[in-house]
Amino acid sequence: MSKNKVTKGLILSFVLTLVLSGCGGGAKNNNTVAAKKVTINMMHLWPAGTSAQQYKLVSQILDDYQKEHPNVTVKTEVLENEQYKNKLKVLSASNELPDVGITWAAGFMEPYVKGGLFAPLDDILNGEALKDKFVSGTTEGFQMDGKTYGLPIELNITPIYYNKEIFNKYKLEVPTTYDQFKKVVRTLADNSVVPIALGNKDRWTGSLWYMYLADRIAGSDTLKKAIDGSGSFEDPGLIKAAAEVQSLVDRNAFNRGFNGLSNDEGKAEFMNEHAAMYLMGSWELANFTTNPEIPQEFKDKVGFFKFPTVDGGKGNINSWVGGPGVALFVAENSNVKEEAKAFVEYFVSKWGEDAVTTAGVIPATKVDTTKAGLPQMYIDVLNELNNASSITLFADVQMKPNAAQIHLDMIQALFGKAVTPEEFVAKHKAAVEKGN
Repeated sequence: MSKNKVTKGLILSFVLTLVLSGCGGGAKNNNTVAAKKVTINMMHLWPAGTSAQQYKLVSQILDDYQKEHPNVTVKTEVLENEQYKNKLKVLSASNELPDVGITWAAGFMEPYVKGGLFAPLDDILNGEALKDKFVSGTTEGFQMDGKTYGLPIELNITPIYYNKEIFNKYKLEVPTTYDQFKKVVRTLADNSVVPIALGNKDRWTGSLWYMYLADRIAGSDTLKKAIDGSGSFEDPGLIKAAAEVQSLVDRNAFNRGFNGLSNDEGKAEFMNEHAAMYLMGSWELANFTTNPEIPQEFKDKVGFFKFPTVDGGKGNINSWVGGPGVALFVAENSNVKEEAKAFVEYFVSKWGEDAVTTAGVIPATKVDTTKAGLPQMYIDVLNELNNASSITLFADVQMKPNAAQIHLDMIQALFGKAVTPEEFVAKHKAAVEKGN
C-alpha cells in the first residue's frame, strides 16, 4: 500500500525529529560479513553533470566504505533518470539486476517485488544501525505483504522555483491565487520572457502540473481516489484540471518545444535564466543552495512559492505533491546479497548524516541539523513541511505499471493537445479499471 498522504502531525513530527534527533551509529553487522574479496555492482541516477552534489555524496560514501572494508569493491553505473528506468526494465527481464540499485515506491516497485527480483530488507531496517531512524511515514510506500523492499533516502515536496530578478524587473508579485499566477504568465509572455521552464519528454514533469491543478480544483483526495478506483477520473474537477493544462499551453506559458525536451534540457532554460519559473521537487535544492558549481549570483536570485489556490476550488495552498523519494534495493538473486545489504545499511546511515550539508537534500532519516548552518531556502522548505496539510505521492508512482504508462503517455498528449480533456480522463478511467 502506498503512503499517499502524510498528515500534518507526521510532518510536524518529521521537522521536530529532524532538528532534535541524531542519526548516530554505524552499521554494526558489517563486521559479520566475511572478509573475502567482494565486488558489489551498484546502479544509480545522479550523473556528475546534472546532479553534482548527489554524485559527490555517493562517491564519498563509496570511498569511505571501501576504505573501511578493503575487501569490498563497489562498481557503479550512473544513468540519468529515464535511461535508468529503461535499463532497469531491460535487466529485470533477464534477472540481471545490479546488486544494489534505486527504486521508487508503490506501483513502480510492485512488478519487481511480485517477480521476486527485490530482496526483503526488514532485517537491516530493524537492525541496530537503522531501527527507528526513518521519519514516520517514509518506509510504508516500500512495503508489500508485510515486508520492506526498499529503504528510502529522500523526502520531497514540489515547489515552484522562480527567478526573483526577473520578477522584480517586471514588477511581479509572488502569486497566491491562480488568477494572479495567470497574470504573471501573461506579463512575462507579453515581454518575450519564457514564463515556465518545462522538459516534458520525460512526461512525469508535466504530470506535476496536472496533479497540482487537480488538487487545487478538485481537492486533495479526488485524484488519489480516481487512481485507486474508489473514485473516477471523470470527476468534473479532474476534467477541468486537464482543460486548464491546455489553457496554459495556449497562453504560451512554457518554453518552445517542451514536449521534445528532457527534464534536464527543460531545467537548463531556468538555470540559464531564459525562463522565470520551474516546478520541480525539492531534490533540486542543492542547485540553489549548496552546489559550488552554480554561481552564487544565480543562487541568490532563486526563491520558491507554493502552487496557488484556484478560485472556487476545493484545494488547500498547503497541500503538496511529493512524498518519499527514491530508495535503495538489493537484488534477490545477487551473488553477494548479504554484503550488499551491509553496504545498503551503511549507505543509508551515511546519506542521512551528510545529505543536508553536502547535497542540500531532505533525507528520509532523522538527522541532527542544529549545527549545520543551513541555507535559508532549505530552512524555508522545512518550515513548509511543518505547515503542510497533506503530501500526495506522484501519480505515476502511485499507479500500477500499465496504468502509469498510459498516464504518462496521456500527459504528453494533453500538453501537445493531441487529446481533449474528456479523452484524457476516459483513457485514465479505462486504464484504472483494467487493474494492471
